[in-house]
Amino acid sequence: MSAPLKYSDAGVSIDTWNSVKGRIGELVSSTHNSRVCGKFGQFGGMFDVSYFKDMDSPILVSSTDSVGTKVKVAFDCNVYSTVGMDIVNHCIDDILVMGARPLFFLDYIGIGKLIPEVAGQIVGGLARACRDSGCVLIGGETAEMPDVYGGGEFDLVGTIVGVVEKDRVVDGSRIGPGDVIIGLRSSGLHTNGFSLARKIVAEIGKKKYSDIFEGGKTFGQALLEPHRSYIKLLPFMEKGAVLGCAHITGGGFTDNVDRILPPNCDAAIDAKSWTPPPIFRYLQATGGVEDAEMYRTFNMGVGMAAVVPSSGADALLRDSALAEFEPVIIGKVVSGTGAVLMEFA
Repeated sequence: MSAPLKYSDAGVSIDTWNSVKGRIGELVSSTHNSRVCGKFGQFGGMFDVSYFKDMDSPILVSSTDSVGTKVKVAFDCNVYSTVGMDIVNHCIDDILVMGARPLFFLDYIGIGKLIPEVAGQIVGGLARACRDSGCVLIGGETAEMPDVYGGGEFDLVGTIVGVVEKDRVVDGSRIGPGDVIIGLRSSGLHTNGFSLARKIVAEIGKKKYSDIFEGGKTFGQALLEPHRSYIKLLPFMEKGAVLGCAHITGGGFTDNVDRILPPNCDAAIDAKSWTPPPIFRYLQATGGVEDAEMYRTFNMGVGMAAVVPSSGADALLRDSALAEFEPVIIGKVVSGTGAVLMEFA
């Protein structure tokens, strides 16, 4: 008689998960603050919102997203420490544009085979990004599914919840002709456009991710630069200095900036006002991609666009807290019909 079947015979190891649970618990707990109730390992994460009573009209803001096919670059490079940062910062920026302060984050990792070192790196990145932005990593799920993901491949998804006072929601409704658009620098591709980027680098350019790209960096390192968090913009939003804000993600400028425009306004973006990082120039030249397609697919070096009154632009441009983002005026608001008008070289 054959031996009785076990879960591990189907490719799922509960013992492996138990072996990494302690380390992951330490990483998760390192993000906790006094508002977290309970402990790691419970069926649900609990967050004390009693302090909302000190707010006039608190609004919860939530968002869910994934790292997308950037995980394939991470897998091919055997580097997993940055994708956790990617998904946290992406989600923070998605709610930040509405003026929301992040409260807590939950992650989902679907993986073919649970490898302790891989899981530790991913969660380590999640925890680091949460700590950096004062956000709690309150819970998550790791699912080992060998029939769905092959060869140790994985998917990474995150959900964030934040809060903003109702009268401080930044929705673009105050935007009008004459306002200026300030761009904050990205670190690279962030988490969008990787299906095209991978095709250009690997198929058209015939490059390996270990090949040197520029300045001693490999192609893999250039592509895996972590998504930036623009949480330092929040104080400007809380005091009403920002009229509207767009996170430049999938859809680039045309499909993101238009989301904050009133119906009587256009955004005129001057693509000549900043120089895209080298990785974008390589992708465009090697792939033969037209300008309009590049600026609709990638952020082209601007990860966040903030609309401010012309009278308040200098204060934001010169503030030392934002210096690392190299803020620059990239366009202006004009009368129109809610469209984004791109001007190329």
